[in-house]
Amino acid sequence: MLAKLHGRREDVEHAQGNGFRLWVNEQVENYPPHWHTDLEIIMPIENVYTAIIDKKEYILEAGDIIIIPSGEMHELIAPTSGKRLIYQVDHAIIREVNGFDSIYTKFFPCALFQKSEKMEGHEQLMQLLLQISEELDASQPLYDACIHSLILQFFVLAGRIQLKYAEKFTGVKSQKQQSYIDIFFNLCTYMNEHCTEDLSLEELASMTGFSKSHFIRLFKEFAGVSYYEYLTKRRMTLAEIMLLDNPELCIADIAMQSGFNSLATFNRVFKSTHDCTPTDYRKKYKANTF
Repeated sequence: MLAKLHGRREDVEHAQGNGFRLWVNEQVENYPPHWHTDLEIIMPIENVYTAIIDKKEYILEAGDIIIIPSGEMHELIAPTSGKRLIYQVDHAIIREVNGFDSIYTKFFPCALFQKSEKMEGHEQLMQLLLQISEELDASQPLYDACIHSLILQFFVLAGRIQLKYAEKFTGVKSQKQQSYIDIFFNLCTYMNEHCTEDLSLEELASMTGFSKSHFIRLFKEFAGVSYYEYLTKRRMTLAEIMLLDNPELCIADIAMQSGFNSLATFNRVFKSTHDCTPTDYRKKYKANTF
């Protein structure tokens, strides 16, 4: 059962403020289209489940792992009987992984690790999830710190797998593939750190040494989105943090400080991605913290 729904937004409640919600789900219940600010990890243990994300259907067999990023609308369909692990993790925990934001777009609209594909590292991902479940069941002293550490290990490994198995740059010789990955990984890190500034296409292209047209194509192959969409998503993530962590700031200040050039643009982009206004988003969070 979903914790709390406001329209299609689920407000995830973390136990004791530890930043995660974990449980073994055996309920025969479908979850309607919804989204939340937490990342979600699902791993079936028994039977086959179905996830619908961005209008695409994903069939999840026992041992498959799917990661659904923050803010992605998704629907879950359960079999008549079965068991699955469900982990919801505060995005703030993932921000502790240095450099993770530079490859985060590779997890959209979801990241699927199928057992049948025999990806290197898949078994380790499974074991980390099972170890998290065991730590929660045992609830030994400092179990929450241990789970926190295991979650970080999980996302470091998942990020490395995504980079290793991601589609390569088309038309680029194999010996140059790694150098291209390094160039765009470093560029994304720079964009993350300077997203509040006015970063032009010309400036970003010159940093990579490619022409504008070549840069546009290569960036999308690396990140899966255009450089402008990447920059907007990063600014939006920063705005979400400020909305919740800085209640003294007005919406206009948050818009400017997160890199948007106007309040109207910020409101329009925010509503299109969250299905609510920044003010409503803040009110809903505040209402659920008391």
